[in-house]
Amino acid sequence: MNFIKLVFSFFFIILLPNIGASQVSKVWQADQGDGTYINPILHADYSDPDVVRVGDDFYMTASSFNAVPGLPILHSKDLVNWELIGYALQSLEPNDHFSKPQHGNGVWAPAIRYHEGEFYIYWGDPDFGIFVVKTKDPAGSWNEPILVEAGKGLIDPCPLWDEDGKAYLSHAYAGSRAGIKSVLVVKPMNWEGTKTLGSGKLVFDGHEAHPTVEGTKFYKRNGLYYIFAPAGGVSTGWQLILKSKNPYGPYEEHIALAQGNTEINGPHQGAWVKLENGDDWFVHFQDKDAYGRIVHLQPMVWNGDWPTIGEDVDGKGTGQPVMRHKKPNVGKTYPIVTPIHSDEFDGNDIGLQWQWHANPKATWAFANPAKGQLRLFTDLIPEDAKNLWGVPNLLLQKFPAEEFETTTSLTFHPNEKLKGEKVGLIVMGMSYAYLGLESQEDGIYLHYVSCIDAENGKPEKKTIIKKIDGNKIELRVSVTKGAKCEFSYSEDGKKFTNIKETFEATPGKWIGAKVGLFATRNTQINDSGFVDVDWFRFAEKVE
Repeated sequence: MNFIKLVFSFFFIILLPNIGASQVSKVWQADQGDGTYINPILHADYSDPDVVRVGDDFYMTASSFNAVPGLPILHSKDLVNWELIGYALQSLEPNDHFSKPQHGNGVWAPAIRYHEGEFYIYWGDPDFGIFVVKTKDPAGSWNEPILVEAGKGLIDPCPLWDEDGKAYLSHAYAGSRAGIKSVLVVKPMNWEGTKTLGSGKLVFDGHEAHPTVEGTKFYKRNGLYYIFAPAGGVSTGWQLILKSKNPYGPYEEHIALAQGNTEINGPHQGAWVKLENGDDWFVHFQDKDAYGRIVHLQPMVWNGDWPTIGEDVDGKGTGQPVMRHKKPNVGKTYPIVTPIHSDEFDGNDIGLQWQWHANPKATWAFANPAKGQLRLFTDLIPEDAKNLWGVPNLLLQKFPAEEFETTTSLTFHPNEKLKGEKVGLIVMGMSYAYLGLESQEDGIYLHYVSCIDAENGKPEKKTIIKKIDGNKIELRVSVTKGAKCEFSYSEDGKKFTNIKETFEATPGKWIGAKVGLFATRNTQINDSGFVDVDWFRFAEKVE
């Protein structure tokens, strides 16, 4: 193992929590405790979800783009209650390329499969090609990525191992890199699943009736080959099903799920899951603007050789999403669990919910179990960064619900030889806002900053709130419907003072808005200041 990989391995040891230590979200629970669930099952940005069942366990992964660690692994016993248990990628390669934010690049729509005793995850990096990782323990470590096929614009891959000993890989194309889109291909692949063996065949062209067809999921049922593929666009589309007697087609088509009379826009792209009892379910996403691509669960039934997903209102075989339904019959009732959000930083680890905006340096963050704190050291802002959009050391997590309140307790220790070190609580997207502390020669100042259209390099707008007494403060952001964010602060931990301005969160590049922490400086010397984070808590929005 070279030095760089050793540093990354050491650093991510502090990012791996005790998997047995779960907590139930205070802001979103899909399980209603009466045998039913409500959608979404995850009101968080687990984009392009895919699920595989192995025995009585379900495992989900999702797109992670430029966030690190990448390829989240979630586990469930009933398809409704999910726990985040790890990541398949601890850093992104090439390392130098992903050492600075690559917004919207990196890990696109993955497929997770179980084959001959091992778990496989395939994904497309639109700039480098199709990759695969595998493991025997999805909660443990995964092998180094293997490049299955190099190329520009190769996205949304999915493998299929056939009964006759042949293997295939389906995928789509990203028009921004390949110069072509709305077509699907199937290629031969070696049985090991590590290399495509030829150019394959174009099996479907969606230009006429199904534009932006992509997101392939490849299955076989009763001797027939199926490609599940979303079409019509992320926020406006539908779930297309393709069927053929031959993996290379020709394929017939059927729309199995559409918005119908519901408010669930663009319901598509996900996973067909068959239970041990034979029941069928479908996991998909809905694009919800600043909240990202949130995850829904739909019942699914087969009418002959075609599936219907959701509620078939008119009996024509195209379903619409359900908002409440009886839970899947998995033979048992399991406790309510949810992905973790809050973090007390009271052990050797910080929660798996945290991700960086790029491959991290080992010096950015350290758990401090003796004090029950997370220590973030300030890091130099890159020379070419026009605002925080270009800064890699943002420690962020997904919005966990439509409405919530996040509060954190910070103790700032700036370097006395520096001025202009900044730490704070941020809501990040293509526009962002934060409430933070800044060191100056005469003390520490609280300021509120917003940056509209940060993606295009627009400058920040800064308002100085006050000079604070001491160096400890609690910062809060309250999020209401429409992703409207109101910041406040408290110097005594009791009374909070509101910032007058309201900020409306925006999505990032292909992701939802995120909330979290940062610590920066403008000058490079041989030591940095730091902030100790006592805790980071989520609660229901208090009126």
